[in-house]
Amino acid sequence: MRLPSELKYILIAMRPPQWVKNAFLFVGLIFSRQLFNVDLLSKVVSGFALFSLGASSIYLFNDIRDMEEDTRHPEKCRRPLPAGKLRIPTAYGASVLLAGTALIGSYLLEPTFSLILVIYLVVNTAYSIAIKRVVILDVMCIAFGFVLRVLAGTTLARVRPSDWLLICTISLALFLGFSKRRHELAVMGAGADNHRKALSDYSVGFLDQMIGIATASAVMSYALYTVAGDTVARFGTRHLVFTIPFVLYGVFRYLYLIHHKQVGGDPTTAVLSDIPLLLNALLWFAAVVIIIY
Repeated sequence: MRLPSELKYILIAMRPPQWVKNAFLFVGLIFSRQLFNVDLLSKVVSGFALFSLGASSIYLFNDIRDMEEDTRHPEKCRRPLPAGKLRIPTAYGASVLLAGTALIGSYLLEPTFSLILVIYLVVNTAYSIAIKRVVILDVMCIAFGFVLRVLAGTTLARVRPSDWLLICTISLALFLGFSKRRHELAVMGAGADNHRKALSDYSVGFLDQMIGIATASAVMSYALYTVAGDTVARFGTRHLVFTIPFVLYGVFRYLYLIHHKQVGGDPTTAVLSDIPLLLNALLWFAAVVIIIY
């Protein structure tokens, strides 16, 4: 019975809900008006699956590295490794197998996509080992991961990513990353530096300033993208500007959740569990598709 049990906990440790982050691979496909191109869509869906396996290999590796600290965290202590439900050798083996499968599959799908995945794995391995202990650089590393997701998707969709969308992606990722650090600081309190060394170099006031800068940058870069000459010429309409209210509401709602509901430790869970935020995201997507298609 041990093998079925370990497979169950391996799947939990792979964090399937976090795969929602890899939806950024579809950004290029959507904004290139190729969403209904069956060949390209199937290729990006395959890339999504492979990128998810690669990301899960990093989650497992990171949980192994952080196991001792996670046992002192009120939420992370329930993960399979710190809870003692998954053995370290098994987790290592699963991590290597997932990474190998993702790399082989990605190379067969598209060599350039495979190169991007390699960069993602290398950067995030470095993050797990050392970068997450360096203030500011830790969050910038997380943001770079989202940029790589967008580049991976545009590579598979065979389109050139818009500069504005890349800037927007970086800003949004920084917003989520600093929000995550703020939540960790608020939850752990005086013992925050025992969980993550970089937290000792942060303060709530400083993080609120960083969140404010990233918020303004994300909103403005998206707004400028919707009215840019290239965007208007590509889609033949200026109506994309009407999607800005959805972006504003989404950001404001997330800020509300951070400050009044003490949410933000896990952006994916926050988005999927908050009905207004989830509904707003679906309405934004519907508006974008209707306007540009």
